Amino acid sequence: MKNKLKLASLAIVLSVGYSYMNTAQAQNQGWSEGGKLQDAEVVVEKNRVIELPQAARNYEKFRINPPEIADRNVRYRFSDYRLPSQDVDLQMKVLTIKQDELTKLYGNYIKAGLGNYGSLYLKGYFHNKRSKDASFGANVSHVSSSRGPVDKDNSAVSQSDISLHGERYMQGLTVGGDLKYGREKHYFYGYEPMLEESVEVDRDTIKQVFNRIHAQGFFHNHNSQSPFLYKTNARFRYINDEYDMKESNFAVDFRSEYGIDEVSAFKVDADLSMLSHNDSADVSRGLFKLNAAYERQFNVVRLTLGAKVAYTGDEVNDARQMNVYPMVRVGLEPVKGNLLIYGGIGGDLERTTLYELTQENPYLAQNVQVADVNKGLEVYGGFQANIANYVHLNGRVAYQNFRNLYFYNNSAADPAKFELLYDDGVTNVFNIFGEASFNYSDEVRLGLKADYNSYNMASLEQPFHRPELMASVYGTYNFYDKILFNSELYYIGDSFGRITRPDGTTELRQTDAIVDLNLKADYKFTNNFTVFLMANNLFGKKYARFVNYPNKSINLIGGVTYSF
Repeated sequence: MKNKLKLASLAIVLSVGYSYMNTAQAQNQGWSEGGKLQDAEVVVEKNRVIELPQAARNYEKFRINPPEIADRNVRYRFSDYRLPSQDVDLQMKVLTIKQDELTKLYGNYIKAGLGNYGSLYLKGYFHNKRSKDASFGANVSHVSSSRGPVDKDNSAVSQSDISLHGERYMQGLTVGGDLKYGREKHYFYGYEPMLEESVEVDRDTIKQVFNRIHAQGFFHNHNSQSPFLYKTNARFRYINDEYDMKESNFAVDFRSEYGIDEVSAFKVDADLSMLSHNDSADVSRGLFKLNAAYERQFNVVRLTLGAKVAYTGDEVNDARQMNVYPMVRVGLEPVKGNLLIYGGIGGDLERTTLYELTQENPYLAQNVQVADVNKGLEVYGGFQANIANYVHLNGRVAYQNFRNLYFYNNSAADPAKFELLYDDGVTNVFNIFGEASFNYSDEVRLGLKADYNSYNMASLEQPFHRPELMASVYGTYNFYDKILFNSELYYIGDSFGRITRPDGTTELRQTDAIVDLNLKADYKFTNNFTVFLMANNLFGKKYARFVNYPNKSINLIGGVTYSF
């Protein structure tokens, strides 16, 4: 009995083993006829349902269908079995599939600071961020000192501005404009020569306040591919003061260039200005200029030939109302984009307004006579050069003839105020201008400017309050985008002014040469917060740009900037 059971058990085991071997062999032959494992490529697709295929007979080789056209993320697995720790999933990246994020722009900032002389410093700048369609923003500013260099608050000063600006970019056309209102307060504190030491001055009687309005609109097609390029600008300026002076000026200018071919072009410029001045008398002053020129390139030589016709309605000092100026300019560019040498002759009629004169000298007297500056003839030559893309040089020499070139001199009635004087005849000026700048990777910037003018007067004894030499050295340094230094050292040569004493005698006074050093430092705590310190006139000299008007000594202002 036991033998029969053993034989039955052995038969069952042999049957099960034979069945298992047949099943394994059938599965192995599903991969390869020889039953050996071969290399295979596995493609994993996102959102694809994996189904087990039916057992297939291996009648033909595998056929790989092309991938479907669809958005999907393909992941590749690269394994290094020698270094199992590096068996990681890597995302395929060709160059940069994901764009690098743009640096965040802070289009707005507010600055606030305090300083000695009771100084208050407030500024705000608000602007839209990156846009291909438009650019717009606003500025606000208030800078004031409650005390000054003479008699404390009798030499206080303040200036406030608010402005709006914007541009709209369209296909081949740009339209824009700006609007600005400003208010300035000054005091005529240069009263020393006409008063006794014991006399006190009522500050309300020496106050001067200017209100300024500026509005401008323009459009141009400089971003188009048209052979005819143009720009038209229309602006209105208005000013009044504490002494019922009013001036309004409406002006339009037009600039155009038509490219005849690749080497020649024709240019036409026009200017129109209608000015009304109300003071002790009502004066209307018109100005019109038309300039036409032809330009042509001859290899490295560029020639410009043209003429300018100009009219002014001035009658001051027997002004020449109708003027014609030739225009000839020859440019030589032996190294394209790096060296330009030029020379020529020309002239111009320059509009002069109280709006600009009071910005240059806010201590003007009432009822001054204003005339346009007539540059009758100018012979000039110069060069521009770029060295290694870091150094930029610019130089110019000119001999100029002026009629009605204005000069400032202390008024005989009130030495604290200034009259406008004109040379009776032609004023000859020899001018040399030079500029050099060094820029390296937005980190270091150094520069030097110098402007020299030698005046040959026809009737005036001196070129009153026009120094011969003005120069400046400036520099900026950006330390790891964390600390920013700005500095400027400038020089203004001496000048002259003739004052009238209370007894009627006069004296020719010479101002000191000005050497001034200004520094500014910004430290960025975060991308939003920056602290700053400004130091003006570090040498501490109370120099006078105008006779009887000493400037402040060292002026320090410190504050904080918030960007957002």
